[in-house]
Amino acid sequence: MRRLMFLAIVLALLLPVAVVSAQTTHTVARGQTLFSIAQRYGVTVADIIAANPSIGSGNVIHAGNQLIIPVPGQPAAPPAQPGQPAPTTQEVRHTVAPGEFLSQIGQRYGVSYVDIINRNNIVNPDVLHVGTVLIIPGVTVAPPTAPPATTGEQPQPTTEVRHTVARGEYLGLIAERYDVLVADILRRNNISNPDLVYPGTVLVIPGVVAEPAPAPAPEVEAPPPAVNVPAIGGGFALGGQALSFAWPHHMHAARMTWVKRQVRYHAGDNAANVRGVIDQAHGAGFRVLLSVVGEPGQMAGNPSGYIQEFANFLGGVASLGPDAIEVWNEQNIDREWPSGQIGAQAYTSMLSQAWNAIKGANANVMVISGAPAPTGFFNGCHGGGCDDLPFIRGMAAAGAANYMDCVGVHYNEGILGPDARSGDPRGNSGHYTRYYSRMFETYASVFPGKPLCFTEIGYLSSEGYGPLPGGFAWAANVTVANQAAWLGRAVTLARSSGRVRLFIVWNVDATRYDSDPQAGFAIVRPGGDCPACGHLAAAMA
Repeated sequence: MRRLMFLAIVLALLLPVAVVSAQTTHTVARGQTLFSIAQRYGVTVADIIAANPSIGSGNVIHAGNQLIIPVPGQPAAPPAQPGQPAPTTQEVRHTVAPGEFLSQIGQRYGVSYVDIINRNNIVNPDVLHVGTVLIIPGVTVAPPTAPPATTGEQPQPTTEVRHTVARGEYLGLIAERYDVLVADILRRNNISNPDLVYPGTVLVIPGVVAEPAPAPAPEVEAPPPAVNVPAIGGGFALGGQALSFAWPHHMHAARMTWVKRQVRYHAGDNAANVRGVIDQAHGAGFRVLLSVVGEPGQMAGNPSGYIQEFANFLGGVASLGPDAIEVWNEQNIDREWPSGQIGAQAYTSMLSQAWNAIKGANANVMVISGAPAPTGFFNGCHGGGCDDLPFIRGMAAAGAANYMDCVGVHYNEGILGPDARSGDPRGNSGHYTRYYSRMFETYASVFPGKPLCFTEIGYLSSEGYGPLPGGFAWAANVTVANQAAWLGRAVTLARSSGRVRLFIVWNVDATRYDSDPQAGFAIVRPGGDCPACGHLAAAMA
């Protein structure tokens, strides 16, 4: 996940200079840079400098400065074909949901988020409250399509189908599923407000290509009925992910009662090999969470067979008596799941088989869904990868809540305290993954009936190690004191929420510090001290 932040920045730097057709004014806030402002408005730093000669050769800006921001021009609509009416546009109303930000909303409707800012007289785009009703201008409504002229190649026939909206679905996801336009669904169903589409609503989907249905892929088959077992209860608990498990006394001092260890399954592995990890944790006085992942390369060639073997392995591990199993890790990115096969339904199918195998072997094992990588890198969801919000919405729609005791969550890119809700200086500061509280709210809203398990939460500090590699330079100003205080405060917020079951600090004792600076997240710092342990213990008192 953390590598994706760097990739997103590189891609942004490679964007061509925008064609300018208008301008707006921006008041510089404390901590903002020319780069972060350019990212917000979708222009380049050079565009802003060219429009503001007063910036000078040093490219220095100060809080309170007024900058002219050139607005990218919108491409002209394609001309109508002879004898066909031209597309039209209309305004629609959109109610802001948890986790949404302006560029995401603009992308959903195919309009510039700058147009949304101007139409709604928004002074500060970073302050966007849940429940705010926005007027979205210029939403394209496609005209009725005339029958194509007869040619040697016969067009594919289309049909209308009926779709019942499931929990967690939204119009963009439904349109993507049927390969049609959102505008066509709006027009066919006389919908003026896309937010008034609720679970149970029956939509007529026009223009669906009527072709023979392909054989269902093994990884997206309908999940089997869930093994019916009592829900796992219990209150809030604190733990840490240990790589070497060399500092149990620090963990006890921090009032941790859980330890997380990761196990990687290779085809043919014997579950009995995991017994030592479980016994070591229990012998040191900890409950143990096993994060069990597989090999994407082995899964790619035979997903159905591999997933069945993986589920059988989990059943064998469950019989050894761990306290919880997290089923896979960051399954929304192609580093952890076969490229081209990534999808919420595919993962939910795996989760369902894992649930039945685990609960069939030991009903007392808590099953945690694999935590997606928190990212907005993929611009939606497709075979090459998924942003975490559409991914968990897809999981909810596929019935994943039936196959978990707790929802897995990862949060590890914060550079502000957990009370912050805006103001991240990196650009795109409205994105929810930048903030602990908004991350919590986003996942809690998608799975309202399930507790949350933060199976990875941490803050990166280079203090004591030296400069961070380029892909992690965003954390250059985070101190060890910040890390310690923020973890303690996050525990306090999580405990008081009543929704968090498990809080696993990433990490306790990593020593690797290279292109992946895991040691910078560790609470045991060079020299063996643990500044965060006191803050964690105080939060658990």
